[in-house]
Amino acid sequence: MGLYKYLTKLWRKPTDEIKDVRKKRLIEWRKQPSIVRVDKPTRIDKARRLGYKAKQGFVIVRVKVKKGGREKPRPRKGRRPKRMGVKKYTPAKSHQRIAEERAARKYRNLEVLNSYYVGDDSVHEWYEVIMVDPYHPAIRKDKDIKWIAEKQHRGRAFRGLTSAGKKGRGLRA
Repeated sequence: MGLYKYLTKLWRKPTDEIKDVRKKRLIEWRKQPSIVRVDKPTRIDKARRLGYKAKQGFVIVRVKVKKGGREKPRPRKGRRPKRMGVKKYTPAKSHQRIAEERAARKYRNLEVLNSYYVGDDSVHEWYEVIMVDPYHPAIRKDKDIKWIAEKQHRGRAFRGLTSAGKKGRGLRA
């Protein structure tokens, strides 16, 4: 077995030491802003599987998304509906897709390639989003990823063209 296979195995069945490391990470991440640019992927095996390369033009962004349903604004004018229709609104998108869209809004010059889960506690979930700079010369020269620089791939996250987006649209199991 190679290194990435061992890393995947450890992620699925963590040892006590790894559980402690993850716990400390979450405590650290809670104090950070919702969207943070990261130097290296937390899960290198997963990132590589999803298309990440350790070269210029690739950026990793960690996004914190609040768990649970959403709330609608309370009606301010007119008659008062009996239950107001404020709570228990389930979003039509997964938390992962919401994380991708938030990262895309923050980094407008970058394009979302993919994303993966990195952790959660009782209140938040964290995802790492792999983003690519379509204008970087290293990306335009790379035969595997240069397709993302084409015009029709702009705004992939908002149009549901990432893996999480396609799953939410019922295009993949």
